[in-house]
Amino acid sequence: MTTTERTPRRLAVLIPALLLSYGVLRLIDGLDGDHGPGLAWNLGHVFFLAAFALLGAFVVTLRRMVPETTPRGRAAANTAMAAGLAGAACFIWVIIGDLSPALADAAPLPEPLQLAGPLAFQIGLIALLTMLATARPRKLPVWSPILTFVSFALITANLDLLPLAALTLLAAFAPLAATANSLPHQAVWTPTPTPTANNSR
Repeated sequence: MTTTERTPRRLAVLIPALLLSYGVLRLIDGLDGDHGPGLAWNLGHVFFLAAFALLGAFVVTLRRMVPETTPRGRAAANTAMAAGLAGAACFIWVIIGDLSPALADAAPLPEPLQLAGPLAFQIGLIALLTMLATARPRKLPVWSPILTFVSFALITANLDLLPLAALTLLAAFAPLAATANSLPHQAVWTPTPTPTANNSR
């Protein structure tokens, strides 16, 4: 198995595991009725930061798995990847600010991006998963993007549901390991070389 084939398998497990760790640590941190700086809070946010850094890599990996079709299809997949990466960057920006209040005060995430960033991330990720679920031949089951949406909905409803959301995401991503093994390399997108000489609380 090549590194390219192993990447989806690893990310499909690591990302939910990191989110689960953050969710559990967040619950532990809140046992005193308050969420704030402390060992559990800081460590949880480090896991949260790592999860979104890997989610950025995951978005790129999913784009590579989308079969080459029409120019319109390629443009849609590239747009979804760009939206996912931009949204992940917004999450990372906010999480770093949570870990460093001084940095958050000096360079807060612009207010328009506080809503647009998470929305762009969710739309981009779900769109790529949907493209894989509707490809011919199908790369993912149709319930994979549906479970991903459910996971986001749980987090939006209540951050205390993060552990459940992480397990739901693990189920959503589980088929990617088998998909990676059967993916034909000649049917995936690779970038064309350019001719040259971030409320996580």
